[in-house]
Amino acid sequence: MEAPARMRKDRAAVVFNIISYTFISLMALVCLLPFIFMISGSFSEEMEIRLHGYSLFPRGFTLEAYGMVFKFPERILHAYGVSIFITAVGTGLGLFILTMAAYVISRKDFKYRNGFSFFFYFTTLFNGGMVSTYIFYIQYLHLKDSLLALILPGILSVFNLLIMRSFVGAVPVELIESSKLDGAGEFTIFIRVILPLCKSGLATIGLFMALHYWNDWYNAMLYINSAEKYPLQYMLYDMLNQARALARIAAQAGIQIENLPTNTLKLAMTVVATGPIVLLYPFVQKYFVKGITVGAVKG
Repeated sequence: MEAPARMRKDRAAVVFNIISYTFISLMALVCLLPFIFMISGSFSEEMEIRLHGYSLFPRGFTLEAYGMVFKFPERILHAYGVSIFITAVGTGLGLFILTMAAYVISRKDFKYRNGFSFFFYFTTLFNGGMVSTYIFYIQYLHLKDSLLALILPGILSVFNLLIMRSFVGAVPVELIESSKLDGAGEFTIFIRVILPLCKSGLATIGLFMALHYWNDWYNAMLYINSAEKYPLQYMLYDMLNQARALARIAAQAGIQIENLPTNTLKLAMTVVATGPIVLLYPFVQKYFVKGITVGAVKG
């Protein structure tokens, strides 16, 4: 009796695996299709997209859109450098400050723990708004046309702080107490005990912060005036606006520019901007998958 029952269980497991893998594959394909359309459209002719829409394969293969994006390659490379600098510095500094703050408010023996926690959580309900933030950065911190204006706003996020607090809170208190008995100070405990045990949390929050810094163009529009300080996203946004303005001026003058790659230009810009993040994700995937499940299972 045991053999038939075991065979039925094995068959049920095989059927379940087939169904689940098929469903997951279909969902992955659905998620991948927009990216395929984006790449295909970036290599298509503008008129083909206007007449027939987007397709899985390029229509009228052309590199015209990429030619416009890389018309001045030194500008693209410089903007890449600015974005990489902002992303690296902002993410590294933000993770350090965020983890320290999470470590402090997770310590039950910290006298003012509840008070500091209230100040953090209060900002999730109310904030000063864009006008007061702009005045603070410009008139008090004097960060107009400074790269610090692109780094400071994203350093501390209460949402990320709450997630990081869960990681830090999962560290056994006994490790901290034993480290104190060995003569370690708070900063030594933070560097040598807390940070190594929170690698998955650091990778998860680091990916969130890196995405935020890499995709940010709004702060550059508010605070940056010099073209040499434009990050990649805002420089591509500025190029797209120039192409639209050219098409609008030509239309007002009665000149038809049928093949001006406005749609394909947007797609090519998206490919150029998202490439580094797509290449970065596989390196942090194992930490990311572990990080998003923190607290889901208690054992």
